[in-house]
Amino acid sequence: MHDIKAIRENPDAFDAALARRGDASVTAGVLALDEARRAKISAAETAQAEQNKASKLVGAARAKGDEAEFERLRTLVSDKKAEVTAMQAEAKDLDAQLNDMLARIPNLPADDVPDGADENDNLEVNRWGDVPSFDFIPKEHFEIASVTPLMDFETAAKTSGARFVMLKGAVARVHRALAQFMIDTHVDHNALTEYMTPVLVRDEAMYGTDKLPKFGDDSYQTTNGWWLIPTSEVTLTYSVAGDVLEEAALPRRMTAHTLCFRSEAGSAGRDTSGMLRQHQFEKVEMVSITHPETSDDEQKRMLRCAEDLLERLNIPYRTVLLCTGDMGFGARRTYDIEAWLPGQNAYREISSVSTTGDFQARRMNARFKPADGGKPQFVHTLNGSGLAVGRCLIAVLENGQQADGSVKLPEVLAPYLGGKTTLDIDGNLR
Repeated sequence: MHDIKAIRENPDAFDAALARRGDASVTAGVLALDEARRAKISAAETAQAEQNKASKLVGAARAKGDEAEFERLRTLVSDKKAEVTAMQAEAKDLDAQLNDMLARIPNLPADDVPDGADENDNLEVNRWGDVPSFDFIPKEHFEIASVTPLMDFETAAKTSGARFVMLKGAVARVHRALAQFMIDTHVDHNALTEYMTPVLVRDEAMYGTDKLPKFGDDSYQTTNGWWLIPTSEVTLTYSVAGDVLEEAALPRRMTAHTLCFRSEAGSAGRDTSGMLRQHQFEKVEMVSITHPETSDDEQKRMLRCAEDLLERLNIPYRTVLLCTGDMGFGARRTYDIEAWLPGQNAYREISSVSTTGDFQARRMNARFKPADGGKPQFVHTLNGSGLAVGRCLIAVLENGQQADGSVKLPEVLAPYLGGKTTLDIDGNLR
């Protein structure tokens, strides 16, 4: 959500920043609605003052025995009361229209975000690891001989439809081990506090984290109004909604491993093979609630937390700074981490680490109290994948595949797999 005062004070700068994202100018419409709203509020206040003045005179007229004046004033009070009620209702409606308009405007990009139209204009800022060399043509994850019997798309389609998968046996265990490894690393090495959050939330939580109203079609809603979370960013970030935190309590660093649900609206025909793009998946999320002055440094810290996981797993990756045309709705700056997938001969996104500034905080009224006793200020919120578990499984399987169809697994997973480090050709852990 944007600060209407900032738009009033510098509408040209606001439109110029929005234009960097490829969005049309909006300030004329916003300011016209804001002016109408404020004019209606002012008129209601004037009518209220006239009503109050007349109310004080009613008793005096009755005391003097001036029935004509008494009736005139009583009628005036009644008329003014109806007028005030009507104007307040109109002002409330205009306020709702203004808030809805503001809620549909994306966040403004940070100054250091590169301009661009799409992913082709993203800026690579880091690359780690050597892309593996094979003496055979590497396969995609679902084609690897030891994996294929344990990654069941047909049964999942029978029970749930397209874009679901049932993992079985050793592959299911490796998937579980990856999630546990991520959470343990975040808690033990990155000083994040682990949460177990609901996966069903109310409208307010989706709105406060900028998933509504614009992206309702991208999520699933139950018949009684709850939303299935697209990521635990929603639950972790909204946990501070309406709060006024002590400055000394910042930053608040959180992590959670949850199921996530996305309708994948608009992605028809994309990544239909394998488990790269699913309606239901698991993700370990990182969320930080910070002081405005430290949020940029916190984003770098969160980025390193995600990159470090891939380095521990020995998965080659690259990090890109997204351009203005490729950023998400609520982000002011986003870094994507892309893992190398030999089966696709390409880097594919496995994590996004974003700062929203005070964009989400304004929507959910999350503030902190300065230590010097000043006026409460909005916090900054950040979120990042640490990591997408299913996509990490894909990267582990494809990078570790062997010529005979077995898979060599990362050493760091051995403690979670009973000391075993190989998925053999028969689909057993050895």
